[in-house]
Amino acid sequence: MEITKHLFLNLSVLIILLFFCMIWLDQSKKLSMSKTVIIVFFILLIWFCIQFSYNPVPYARYDLRIIPIVIGGLYLGIGPIVIISMLIIRGFYGLDLGLIETMILYVPLGIIMINLYPWFYKQSSSKRIPFAILLGMILGILTVSGMELINTKRMWLDAWFAYIVIPPLGIGIIAYCIEFFKRSMEMQQQLIKVEKLKAVEQMGAAISHEIRNPLTAASGFVQLLQDDYLPRNKRREYLSIVKEELNSAERVIQDYLTFAKPSLVSIEELNVKNELKQIINILQPMANQHSVEIITDFSVIGFIRGDRQRFRQCFINILKNAVESMPNGGHLYIETDFSQDNVTIRVTDTGVGMSKEQLERLGEPYYSTKGSKGTGLGMMVVFSLVRAMDGSIRVQSEVGVGTTFHISFPTITSIKAYKES
Repeated sequence: MEITKHLFLNLSVLIILLFFCMIWLDQSKKLSMSKTVIIVFFILLIWFCIQFSYNPVPYARYDLRIIPIVIGGLYLGIGPIVIISMLIIRGFYGLDLGLIETMILYVPLGIIMINLYPWFYKQSSSKRIPFAILLGMILGILTVSGMELINTKRMWLDAWFAYIVIPPLGIGIIAYCIEFFKRSMEMQQQLIKVEKLKAVEQMGAAISHEIRNPLTAASGFVQLLQDDYLPRNKRREYLSIVKEELNSAERVIQDYLTFAKPSLVSIEELNVKNELKQIINILQPMANQHSVEIITDFSVIGFIRGDRQRFRQCFINILKNAVESMPNGGHLYIETDFSQDNVTIRVTDTGVGMSKEQLERLGEPYYSTKGSKGTGLGMMVVFSLVRAMDGSIRVQSEVGVGTTFHISFPTITSIKAYKES
């Protein structure tokens, strides 16, 4: 059973190569390879099969060339190219009877595969795999029959068993892996499309809801203003309300546009310590109102590149949410760490915290931990602006304990930075 053992060993190596190829595709996040790469890969497989074939006599080579020829021809439509490459490679191992037999068998097959590939591709997965196995078995039978006509009848049992079992087995395994991989990619693409559509629908519903509320209120007061007998003081009051509601709608639209396209208007060097002090000064009255004590621990150095206005907008949203999460008072810790690579800002509150489910949905435009009082647009803008400034954000939270935001930005170093700090 020398032929069977040798072909089984070669099949094991081919399966291992396929396994590493699938790992590479998965790790590289590529859905497919270019046709040139595929052709080169299959030519190398053909060379491997012929190079490590079992040849008890010089003109007879027992190998697994059937597998790459069937898979390449049926699944990738490169059958003629693979067969021509196989004939060229086989020619380097001797111009003998074995080469003539190979040409008689595979040249017609190459012509047939030109028309076979489009038909095969239209079939369902449940039909493609059995057909590929059957073709491999037919080629195995024809190969052994041709070899028997030449000489090797003394090994007929071993050859028949090896070619009827091992190539179809290898083709079946590889075909199943290809079909599984294709189904996985199709499901992944469908899931991505569904998620995108779902996100658009939910975002549209959230935005329209938040805009409709102030516009409805403004429309109501505009109708009241149409009363000719309305007192002047009431008219001014109603106009003030209309303006406030329209400003509210404008803020919602602006937050949405900031998320959709977080443009950085003015890029400059920012001293993180100074910027955070300015933000704290803005929010200090609100913190006092909620009985929240702000505790800071800033590193001496910390300089990044970004948009000053967007940076302040981002951290005003974070600190404002932190203060609002402590309705009964508490402590708000703001710390910064400096390294050669990153400036990290930590914002920790002792508020109500968030559950695991709330944490996973944080930053979604239609979701807010404040219930009907919030739109979720604030945190959505935070995540978007941090990404726009090449930063990263990580959030930890525990119900009843509090929440910590870890925001990191790439460090820049300059003489100006050290002077200002």
